Amino acid sequence: MIPVPNGVRVWLATGHTDMRKGFPGVALVVQETLKRDPHNGHLFVFRGRRGDLIKVLWHDGQGACLFSKKLERGRFIWPSPTDGVVTITPAQLGYLLEGIDWRMPQTTWRPTATG
Repeated sequence: MIPVPNGVRVWLATGHTDMRKGFPGVALVVQETLKRDPHNGHLFVFRGRRGDLIKVLWHDGQGACLFSKKLERGRFIWPSPTDGVVTITPAQLGYLLEGIDWRMPQTTWRPTATG
């Protein structure tokens, strides 16, 4: 898991992104599409056309990191392009990376009383 410091926001690039892009390509998407600075320490998440591959761009203060994850089965839950710029919490990013619906995760059953 990416060590997300306090105060860091997670931005989702809605729609799909060409997953052949590397550091310069996704940084340019951050600047031109999301209208954000890719070097500000926030996380920027991109999803491929098929939905089974994501990339996360993060500048940690020393340099840029580009993480990727491909699901063996299923697809990452993603907002539609009409949603515009979407931010999620670091906890929701954890769900997203596990392939869980981050919009409404299911809580487990908890007992109401002991004994």
